[in-house]
Amino acid sequence: MSERLKVGILGGTGMVGQRFISLLEDHPWFEVTVIAASPRSAGKTYEEAVGDRWKMAKPMPEAVKKIIVKDVSNVEEVVKDIDFVFSAVDMTKDEIRAIEEKYALAETPVVSNNSAHRWTPDVPMIVPEINASHADVIEFQKKRLGTKRGFVAVKPNCSIQSYAPVLTAWKDFEPTQVVVSTYQAISGAGKTFKDWPEMIENIIPYIGGEEEKSEKEPLKLWGKIENGVIVPATAPLITSQCIRVPVPDGHTASVFVNLAKKADKQALIEKLVTFSGEPQKLNLPSAPKQFIQYLEDDNRPQIKLDVDYERGMGISIGRLREDTLFDWKFVGLAHNTVRGAAGGAVLCAELLKAKGFIEAK
Repeated sequence: MSERLKVGILGGTGMVGQRFISLLEDHPWFEVTVIAASPRSAGKTYEEAVGDRWKMAKPMPEAVKKIIVKDVSNVEEVVKDIDFVFSAVDMTKDEIRAIEEKYALAETPVVSNNSAHRWTPDVPMIVPEINASHADVIEFQKKRLGTKRGFVAVKPNCSIQSYAPVLTAWKDFEPTQVVVSTYQAISGAGKTFKDWPEMIENIIPYIGGEEEKSEKEPLKLWGKIENGVIVPATAPLITSQCIRVPVPDGHTASVFVNLAKKADKQALIEKLVTFSGEPQKLNLPSAPKQFIQYLEDDNRPQIKLDVDYERGMGISIGRLREDTLFDWKFVGLAHNTVRGAAGGAVLCAELLKAKGFIEAK
C-alpha cells in the first residue's frame, strides 16, 4: 500500500500498549501517530510519560518518543487525525466498555485487547486463523450503533491461544471433553520481576477471572452468526485451572481431550502442522507462515526455546500421547503478549483491513 493507515494506541503507556508500539515499528500497513493514556500522562511526551517503565526487550522506537500523549477520555481530540485505534486501556470493565463504544460512535474502529466487550453479542472476538468469518457481524453492530465506519472488535484471552487452535485443527475428530491447566507468565499481569519480586521462586494457584475465560471463550470462537449476533457453540465441555508461574513471557497449557471420532497420533499431528486460515491465504504482514508446529522431543515445548516461534505469532505443541483416562494429552505454548495480546490484535486489524472493514478516513 502507498500510504499507511494512521493508528492511535489507547493505554499506550502500559505493558500491552508498549508491545503494540514495539510491534508496529516499521509496520508496512499501520503507523502509530497518536498515543493516549490517563490524565496523569497527558501533555507529556511519550518518552517522559513512560520514564523508566519501558518493559520491552528492544528500545523504545525513536518515532514515538516525542509524540505528545493525549487524554484517552478526550475522544474527539484523539480521533481527529487517525483512521482506527488499538485499545489496551487499564480501567474497570464498565469503564472500558463505555470508552470503547464512545470511540466507535465517533466513527473510529476499535480493535481491543481488553475483555470488556468479549461477550457483547454483536462484537466479534477473533483469532484470525480460526473464525475470520465472524467479522461479518460487524455490519449488524454498526446498524445497532448507528455508525458508518465505527465498531468494536476484540481478541480473546491470552491463555486460550495455547490450546484452542489445536482443538480447532481437530474439529473433524469432534472434541467432546477437555481438561486444561494453564501455567501463565507474569507479563500476563502486566508485570516484570522488577515490579513483582514476590513472584520469584513462587507459584500462585489463582488468577482472577481466567478460568471462566478459558472455559467459555473458545465456545464463542466456534459459534455461528444468527440473527445478527454470535451464538456460542455448546461443545466441547471445557474445565480449567489457571496458575501464575515465575516466567517472564509465555503461557503453557497441559491439556487432556476426549474425541468422539477416533484418530491415530500421526493423523492428529498432520492436522496440526497443516492447519492454516485466512491470514496465511491473504499473506497478512503479521501472519506466521506455519501457525502450529509440532515438536517431537519429549522436553519440548519450552519457554526459552520456543516462545518466540514465528516471531511470537506461532503456537508450539508437544508431548502428544494417549492417556489412561482421556483419549489424548498434549502440552501447548503461546507467547502471551505477542500472539495472545498485542500481536493477535494487530493480526486482527490486518484481517479487518484486508476485508474492507478498516479504511482510511
